[in-house]
Amino acid sequence: MKAQQALYIDGVWRPAAGPDAIEVVNPADEQVIGRVPAGSAEDVDHAVRAARAALAAWSATPPAERAARLTALRDVLVARKEEIAQTITAELGAPPAFAQAVHVGAPIAVAGSYAELAAAFAFEEKVGNSVVHLEPIGVVGAITPWNYPLHQVVAKVAPALAAGCTVVLKPAEDTPLTAQAFAAAVHEAGFPAGVFNLVTGLGPVAGQALAEHPDVDLVSFTGSTAVGRRIGATAGAHVKKAALELGGKSANVILPSADLAKAVNVGVANVMSNSGQACNAWTRMLVHTSQYDRAVELAAAAAAKYGDRIGPLVNAAQRDRVRGYIAQGVAEGARLVAGGTDTPHERGHYVSPTVFADVTPTMTIAQEEIFGPVLSVLRYEDEDDALRIANGTVYGLAGAVWAGDESEAVAFARRMDAGQIDINGGRFNPLAPFGGYKQSGVGRELGVHGLTEYLQTKSLQF
Repeated sequence: MKAQQALYIDGVWRPAAGPDAIEVVNPADEQVIGRVPAGSAEDVDHAVRAARAALAAWSATPPAERAARLTALRDVLVARKEEIAQTITAELGAPPAFAQAVHVGAPIAVAGSYAELAAAFAFEEKVGNSVVHLEPIGVVGAITPWNYPLHQVVAKVAPALAAGCTVVLKPAEDTPLTAQAFAAAVHEAGFPAGVFNLVTGLGPVAGQALAEHPDVDLVSFTGSTAVGRRIGATAGAHVKKAALELGGKSANVILPSADLAKAVNVGVANVMSNSGQACNAWTRMLVHTSQYDRAVELAAAAAAKYGDRIGPLVNAAQRDRVRGYIAQGVAEGARLVAGGTDTPHERGHYVSPTVFADVTPTMTIAQEEIFGPVLSVLRYEDEDDALRIANGTVYGLAGAVWAGDESEAVAFARRMDAGQIDINGGRFNPLAPFGGYKQSGVGRELGVHGLTEYLQTKSLQF
């Protein structure tokens, strides 16, 4: 998609208030592929005012009509699937097949799920002598990351619109073209002016202005825990709700009864997916000491097969950050069995698929989110030891458990401090709530739980 030199506010593309721009760079070859406006606090204010003006009519729109608009949006995304996938490949570096199947396929499913939920959800219920009405919370400020640039947008905007809220979106500065493509799809789907607005810009400028704007009722943010703390503090100071989907350091626990080869190979694939740029990646593989050496061999062999099949990291800073973690792992005594800090290509922000063995639970690479194609393999002595290691970080977003018997895996998973856990390779479910325990965030996305984040209750007593 060709970059728009404008912001989408109140149903039209309009120039930004100032001349500042953001260059969009293809991380595979480091070439500038477009420029978009770097929106200011003034632009954010215009967008919020448009969203506030549109709120009364949109919130009063019957749920069936909101569902019809969301269905139309899904259909436009389907029709534009190839174009959007190409955009994601260009600005994120995702391999084309992965961009089509996951980066666009998953959000299409999510958009469809909210079209159905908007039509079927009970926005009022009788409780004793009361009627409880579930009403839209108001104007939503959505701040999204670059790693899944369409999915993260749809996971916030679709439920907000289904609930009857209006939205101002501030996407990540690395992937604004996908957000512009989404805005074009919203326009084509026939949403009323002001219901959805897009302001591209820098986090400390446009993002901060959106979070602290007095006319924004809820801030929904996905990104790092460090930035999430600041967003939460800003929202708290203004006594507004914040939904925060933050970092992770997810454990992939392989119990002795599991199919070791399958668990290891799927585990490596999970970490290498999207070049490791996933908050829910299973970056810690926990293996019983009796199977540890074999698991390390399998993991190293699996990682080596990826070679050039994974894309670059999103930018040079992220590449350097990941390489820094790899160097730190070596310095702290972990054993490098695949990959490393060597540059696999002359151009582009690439990092080789990397696997560490002999990782202990207190090492930096076992505690901090790396956000790259780096796997740590840890050993455990028994299930209690595995549980201590699995729960032994500040995060609690996701995880996986493998066992020969499903009930055994479920029993272990029930003891893990994490919001979403895959059992023996469970599949993505757009209706299941996604979100974390501890410092992985506050609130949930997807499904009914994602919808209710954007609703508030009013009780009428009779």
